[in-house]
Amino acid sequence: MSTLDKVRRLEDVVAQRERWRAEGKTVALANGIFDLLHVGHVRYLEGARELADHLVVAVNSDASTRAYKGPGRPHIPEGERAEMVAALACTDQVVVFDEPNVRGIIRALKPDVHVKGTDYTPESIPEADEVRAYGGRVAVAGDPKNHSTTELARRLRAERGEPG
Repeated sequence: MSTLDKVRRLEDVVAQRERWRAEGKTVALANGIFDLLHVGHVRYLEGARELADHLVVAVNSDASTRAYKGPGRPHIPEGERAEMVAALACTDQVVVFDEPNVRGIIRALKPDVHVKGTDYTPESIPEADEVRAYGGRVAVAGDPKNHSTTELARRLRAERGEPG
């Protein structure tokens, strides 16, 4: 499957999830903005993939990123961010979402495990109640939160002599 074939509409991802379920395969869902893709993102997604047979990644749209991070973000357009995430070997499907959180995707997809990065604990995952309501589980994956897009962008601005 080509990289762009992995970027799908939610309805298509749900249909694929049902095929995987019929085969007895498990699905993990990870989500994020993935702006200025860095090693922390890769480690998070690889860790999420280790928790299930397949990994679906939900990428915040440009509009939901701006609502969450402010008017200066994202640095990279949603289509390009989705394509970069899809290019990772650990990723099976990617969906772009406009909502402020992934609850709607969780309701539609019902992943076996919803995975967040290490800036969360299993107890602090905001959508944990949604996942547990249908019998799914939540998990944390990745390395310690030593990498961030915000910090990377700040360093790049400082190197160019721009205000932080």
